[in-house]
Amino acid sequence: MPTVVLMDVSLSMTRPVSLDGSEEFQRKNLAVHGLTMLFEHMATNYRLEFTSLVAFSSLWELLVPFTRDYNSLQEALSNLEDYDKTCLESALQGVNNVVQQEWGSGCPCQVVLVTDGSLGIGKGSLRHSLQTLKNRSEDKKFPLPFPFPAKLFVMCIANAEELQTTDTMDNLEQLLSLNRGEGQIFTMEGPLCLKSVQAMFGRLIDQAYSPFHAVLRCGNLSSDVQVFPRPEPVIVDEEVDPMPRTVQTDLEIVGFIEIGDISSPPVISRHLVLPIAVNKEADEIGTSNTDEAEEETSANQMAGKSPNFCVLLHGSLKVEGMVALVQLGPEWYGMLYSQADSKKKSNLMMSLFEPGPEPLPWLGKVSQLGPISDALENPYGEDDSKSPFPVQPKIKRSYSQNVTVWIKASGLQTDVQKILRNARKLPEKTQTFYKELNRLRKAALAFGFWELLKGVAELLERECTLLPDNAHPDAAFQLSHAAQQLKLASTGDSQYAAFDHNIAPMHTDFSS
Repeated sequence: MPTVVLMDVSLSMTRPVSLDGSEEFQRKNLAVHGLTMLFEHMATNYRLEFTSLVAFSSLWELLVPFTRDYNSLQEALSNLEDYDKTCLESALQGVNNVVQQEWGSGCPCQVVLVTDGSLGIGKGSLRHSLQTLKNRSEDKKFPLPFPFPAKLFVMCIANAEELQTTDTMDNLEQLLSLNRGEGQIFTMEGPLCLKSVQAMFGRLIDQAYSPFHAVLRCGNLSSDVQVFPRPEPVIVDEEVDPMPRTVQTDLEIVGFIEIGDISSPPVISRHLVLPIAVNKEADEIGTSNTDEAEEETSANQMAGKSPNFCVLLHGSLKVEGMVALVQLGPEWYGMLYSQADSKKKSNLMMSLFEPGPEPLPWLGKVSQLGPISDALENPYGEDDSKSPFPVQPKIKRSYSQNVTVWIKASGLQTDVQKILRNARKLPEKTQTFYKELNRLRKAALAFGFWELLKGVAELLERECTLLPDNAHPDAAFQLSHAAQQLKLASTGDSQYAAFDHNIAPMHTDFSS
């Protein structure tokens, strides 16, 4: 999960802060000290994550594009210059541009905004931007919510008492609400000093950048691993009393399955899995550069000075073209697989499924899957010519029925025109006419679309008046009968609007 650090370099950040027994500091110096602490933590614990640094005042500037080189980020921090007033809206628009150019709109991102709480003055200030939200054209929309999944963390180089003397806190909370409530506002506790800023950034690290350590097990084999980014708690909406469900630190592999059988399943998040290295040289253990598992395992063992199950698993999944099903908690599963970063690099990834005993319907219940050796005959056939998946459900699902769905107006228009075409070919198309009419009637009743029934009835009456002189007399009778039945159904009366009832053709006899 990449991070964008948005650093306020406006004049208000140069306001002095008196520190006992030392020289005067500016708020900018406190901010730099806090960011230095954050970068040092990420360099140690989040080495594989990408971070970018953007400075802003009335304009914004990309100082360091996305990088894993934290020395360049530290160097840019030490060379910050001071500019004019604060304009947060343009800075947030800059974050939009920077993230979308590098990662697109599908990659989750974390934005760390470091400011003193001064919102700017006049046009371009946050206060002005929020007041004009509803009076904007489409091309001048406010940049929040971000077009990509994002959390916004606001680091205020000010304490809560200072911010509450104005409407700053209200405006910042409104800013978070525009980002769908994703994020948090941090303020300094106590006097403005190095200790307070360290405590504030420490809370940010605990909230968003604490490493997730786990033990990956498969039978008697195990490996200590670290998961990037930290898996977020998941709330299951269907539960009566929903509670956040968290990934356990004991990850148990329950089986292996071919990539073709699991296909591209829906997942709620993706994570990088790395073995915890025993020395500095083993930091790149999770990334493989060879095509054969034996070479890959041997090289990584030499780097880590000891055999590692995680490396063995990664190489095996890559060579065999399989994925490992892993249990994340009670009735919650995910999968481990090898994903190529480039032509020569690949990573061991973990994707989280939706919580539940049957996250992928075509596999059935995960707890009922078993080894091929337990089957009476090979479910894949002797020559791998068949597959036991998808598992056929015992009950036919409602979505497999022939149900009428109108997603766009054009679909509804097509169905109505089909009825009218058959109406003009009565009595030859009587059966087809009533089949299409009853299909539309059932769909309208299911949606409560009474106006549609009344509208089609009026169309059929109009068609009746437009019949040519040489038309068969049965056509007029059938059209009038169908229109009358639709009008009765449009009243909602249970006698005529029963869903299972079908409109039958009117019985006529013109043989004489």
